[in-house]
Amino acid sequence: MEMYGKPALRATTVLGVIRNGKAALGSDGQMTLGNTVIKHSTKKIRRLRQADLITGFAGATADAVTLLDRFEEKLQAYGGQLERAAVELARDWRTDKYLRRLEAMLAVVGQEKALIISGTGDVIEPEDGIVAIGSGSMFALASARSLLKHTDLEASDIVRESLKIAADICIYTNDHIILEEV
Repeated sequence: MEMYGKPALRATTVLGVIRNGKAALGSDGQMTLGNTVIKHSTKKIRRLRQADLITGFAGATADAVTLLDRFEEKLQAYGGQLERAAVELARDWRTDKYLRRLEAMLAVVGQEKALIISGTGDVIEPEDGIVAIGSGSMFALASARSLLKHTDLEASDIVRESLKIAADICIYTNDHIILEEV
């Protein structure tokens, strides 16, 4: 499977939902090496120093942590402007000789905005306030869209249930869910 001309990032599912002024971002905990599960409870999300944003990553852990640190620097440099910081990170990620080799994707949610940031220079703001990255992302996204449309569940409940559904379908996703809410 390919995404944006590169092999799709596997071995995780990260999902974020905004609803009723609240945002939730969650991920499964599975870490794989090739086709072997090596850890079940990896934390792939974190609250940024600016406590009103949560980020999650799919891809190589060291690469993602490097990108998360750079993203926090961009947020600070641009006075907390989420979109501007995301665009600047994506630009650097695409053009910098060192950064462009990093293999990861980031999902960011706040109470009003949700973004996906990729190494190809994309900053995507979905129309429905749902972000999904990783191998099980399309399963979780479909579930979240349905739950958002047909239930009154809170954002955190939609994320939790959708990740459970993705875990039942995707072999690179487990049901050890870690969730943060703002």
